[in-house]
Amino acid sequence: MERSDRILILGAGAVGLPLAAKLSRVADVVAVTREPYARAISARGLLIRGAWGAGTSRFPCVSEVTDEKDFDYILITSKSQDTEAICRQYKGLMGNSAVASLQNGIGNEEIISRYSDRVIGGVVMTGFVRAGDREVHVTANAGPMQIGRFPEGQDADVQGLADIMTRAGIPVETADYIRGNLWSKNLINCSLNPLSAITGVTYGKLKGPDSWHIIDQIVREIYAVVRAEGITLQWGNPDVFLGYLHGALIPVMAGHSSSMLQDILHGHKTEIDYLNGAVVSAGKRLGIATPYNSCISDIIRFKESSEGPTNPQKQS
Repeated sequence: MERSDRILILGAGAVGLPLAAKLSRVADVVAVTREPYARAISARGLLIRGAWGAGTSRFPCVSEVTDEKDFDYILITSKSQDTEAICRQYKGLMGNSAVASLQNGIGNEEIISRYSDRVIGGVVMTGFVRAGDREVHVTANAGPMQIGRFPEGQDADVQGLADIMTRAGIPVETADYIRGNLWSKNLINCSLNPLSAITGVTYGKLKGPDSWHIIDQIVREIYAVVRAEGITLQWGNPDVFLGYLHGALIPVMAGHSSSMLQDILHGHKTEIDYLNGAVVSAGKRLGIATPYNSCISDIIRFKESSEGPTNPQKQS
């Protein structure tokens, strides 16, 4: 009998848990998450609602890996600020596995590459929101997942993971230049996530003239940075991207609010340093001014440091 692929999902939360549910249909999957979630899901399964349909899935869900066997693939789906700690904790497993980052932000793949020489970059274009210890809502699906060898190229690891995802019913594409795809996704995140988090509104309400002016300036600063870095984005210039954002992406995700907003509402640290903050850091290194990205990063950090979470009743 042919051995099933073994997949370990580290930092499983709103993204990793529904992926585990899907992948467990065609592979041996272990998801590592926080103890209360692991306990609840182990007892009653994971409930998924929304764009991926509705249903309950059961799969091994633990708070720590005790299995010493090798995994074919390790998927990291945590917040970016947790990547280093996760890699340190599980470095003994990473040397023999292909390790894929399915995370927001810039810099995760570079961290993982210190622990594995088989790094896969990934872009997730689906919106997920936690709704309790054992429930995730899939709020929107803006396109297939994109995966590729980091920083560029394809190989058997990439194609193997794409094949597994396809069998599991997860839309996926392989990318020849995943670094460009990662920066393209970061462009989307930087444009929408922090402004949604600051104002407390869904993406659909960011199309007004005042908010759109801020988005416009954030986008133009990012294009200046990536051009200086020699990175090619999916959209050839800022105007083409802004047209896509306004006319195609925001309408699909109009009712979605950013995970950064959820972090602030619950008093959690956000990923701003890996989103707009990464743009600011690159701009400083390259001698490019990024005042809008810098200001919005400072506001998010201020909200993080404010006493207590934002009042959830103020969402609109």
